[in-house]
Amino acid sequence: MFSHVMIGTDDIDVSRKFYDAMFAAIGVPEGKIDPKRRIWYRTDTGAFGVSIPIDGEPATGANGGTIGFTCASPEMTDAWHAAGVANGGTSIEDPPGWRESAAGDQIYLAYLLDPYGNKLCGLHRP
Repeated sequence: MFSHVMIGTDDIDVSRKFYDAMFAAIGVPEGKIDPKRRIWYRTDTGAFGVSIPIDGEPATGANGGTIGFTCASPEMTDAWHAAGVANGGTSIEDPPGWRESAAGDQIYLAYLLDPYGNKLCGLHRP
């Protein structure tokens, strides 16, 4: 359904350090910088980009928005979360753990804010 997700940053180097570490924990290769100095992380299932806002205004997190990343296990979800916290992210909401989904099954979730306030979720469905 989605081709890509793009978020904003005020500092490409800070964001690259954060996302390279967090994505490495779930097996995504390091980001590539394009000629416009945007960072791109590409997989077979889509792309995630980070860019300084084109309008010149400061980057802000999406109020009410969340970007979710698939993790293969609870341990991978924990590693993703730990890598994010160790590289400038902030743990938010409940600690990583099992929760009941809207469908009534169990899912393993971990939530972070990136260094610029974008809300991220690591999610494992057994």
